[in-house]
Amino acid sequence: MSEEILINVTPQETRIALVENGVLQEVHVERARRRGLVGNIYKGHVNRVLPGMQAAFVGIGLERAAFLHASDIINQTIEGAPPQEEKRVAPINELVREGQEIMVQVIKDPLGTKGARLTTHITVPSRYLVLMPTSRSVGISQKIESEELRNRLREFVSGMAGEMNEGGYIIRTAAEGADDEALRADMDYLRKLWEAISESARQAAPGSVVYEDMPLVLRSLRDLADVDVEKVRIDSRENYKKALVFAEQFVPQVADRIEYYPGERPIFDLYGVEDEIDKALERKVQLKSGGYLIIDQTEAMTTVDVNTGAYVGHRTLEETIFKTNLEAAQAIARQLRLRNLGGIIIIDFIDMTEEEHKRQVLAALQKHLERDRAKSHISEVSALGLVEMTRKRTRESLEHVLCAACPTCHGRGSLKTPETVCFEIFRELLRSARQFDAQQFLVLASQEVVDLLLDEEATSLAELEEFIAKPIKLQVESLYTQEQFDVVLV
Repeated sequence: MSEEILINVTPQETRIALVENGVLQEVHVERARRRGLVGNIYKGHVNRVLPGMQAAFVGIGLERAAFLHASDIINQTIEGAPPQEEKRVAPINELVREGQEIMVQVIKDPLGTKGARLTTHITVPSRYLVLMPTSRSVGISQKIESEELRNRLREFVSGMAGEMNEGGYIIRTAAEGADDEALRADMDYLRKLWEAISESARQAAPGSVVYEDMPLVLRSLRDLADVDVEKVRIDSRENYKKALVFAEQFVPQVADRIEYYPGERPIFDLYGVEDEIDKALERKVQLKSGGYLIIDQTEAMTTVDVNTGAYVGHRTLEETIFKTNLEAAQAIARQLRLRNLGGIIIIDFIDMTEEEHKRQVLAALQKHLERDRAKSHISEVSALGLVEMTRKRTRESLEHVLCAACPTCHGRGSLKTPETVCFEIFRELLRSARQFDAQQFLVLASQEVVDLLLDEEATSLAELEEFIAKPIKLQVESLYTQEQFDVVLV
């Protein structure tokens, strides 16, 4: 597996593209006026405590108050509870109180109308490790498979943490190739950083930030660059120099792979990334076989529908369905990463009758999701033939970052037909004639609606005019949408 990281930087926006074997897999966008908040640490102020929701709203200096659930607060379990209730979360009003100052970290960006999600379980990441100042445990990435290596890394980090008398750690996947000296340097860096954060928190005013995560260019080197990355190409000389300095200090094994791209042709055009981003904003995803996916993102969940389309197969219907579903499993895994879809995801594969085929399709989906950095959980095929899964969501999807709801349909994706609007106008005219004593009525509507009233509905309009015994005039309003109209009494 060969990987390249492409970094496109402008004063307004930074975009990162992760390309695997020539195919775009992930896109990360950070805009200067709306930087992501995940990882930022704030000195918060508890505005409201809501016992009915087991949560509190915390002011951290943003437009909307952030959300802190009781399960995300340190020491939230009930001490001295019976064994069967020992994991039960204590009431929120026993954990925090209104007016309290509290250090919190953002774990989910604001999404739609929801504020940011917070935790008091602070974590501070570096290249190989994640420091957990409020914990004493040492965890390790599941992607490090060698049991011998897992034991060696855990013993070394546990021993060093015990000597330093500091918090717990998570050993990241990148630590797989790190030696003891690199791990020790990482722990020293994290310890000094946490001391600086603690000091900043003591002096900061409530509702202010005490630690901001690194800009996207440097985060991409820390989080995305691993042994498979062959090149990191940056089209900004200034950011190329910053990335080189950062890499030489924290990720030396990547430093010699960082390149400055001076070409006149935009770097994303060179790799076809712009076209792939445009495709990732469409509902329909075409499969090579002729089948296709329909992806719909809603407030509650994302649904994926698989269809055979133009693919008719060569053998039996079951074989055609099976091959389409296998191809769809790979495409779905890629689209989830590319579009950064999170939360509940429902996949409607084409119905399969053979249990072995169902098992193989689920195994294929699981396999293709292995390289996804976001955690996911896949259930079995339900009685309705649906696959339910969840994928961890920490930031807004690509569509929410790049797009806004249509001002005409307000995100419904459909409009009332001109015929429907005509009938609404007739009802409004009848209602107004009975309620008001006007000399005549003026109807303001869009061009499409007025054309229909003067053409196919002309007879109906004349009959209504005769019935209410009042003249009806029509006027086109160019700024009105197809659904808008007004009935004016003259």
